[in-house]
Amino acid sequence: MAVLGQRWSVLIIREAFLGRTRFSEFKEQLGIASDVLSARLAELVSAGVLETVEYREPGDRTRSRYELTQSGRDLVVVLGAIGQWGYKHADRSKGTPYQFVDGNGEAVIAGFRHRDGTAAGSADVRLVRIADPSRQ
Repeated sequence: MAVLGQRWSVLIIREAFLGRTRFSEFKEQLGIASDVLSARLAELVSAGVLETVEYREPGDRTRSRYELTQSGRDLVVVLGAIGQWGYKHADRSKGTPYQFVDGNGEAVIAGFRHRDGTAAGSADVRLVRIADPSRQ
């Protein structure tokens, strides 16, 4: 939650999933103040969710763009689950025009699976404290 719990972080990550990489694109799409956007991007880079990649347009100065790392791309299931919850329980009039789809354009849903790949029903899933987190 230290990473995703910060205001704007999830929306920045969503925009990165939509292909936005430049500071100006994030700012324009989200309407976020420049200082707040700079802080959130720095936090997401520090957390390993985004990485900065330098680029240079002909005749322009070197700039940075922000790309999802593998850690950031792994958040797709988290964002999918949050979106799924919102679709089911939130006011749809305030909904989003986005949905997650597979390579064929078919809508997909997030869910828990056992280590063997079989689906686990949400009613069967619970959160427990483990004795030794390194043994997961």
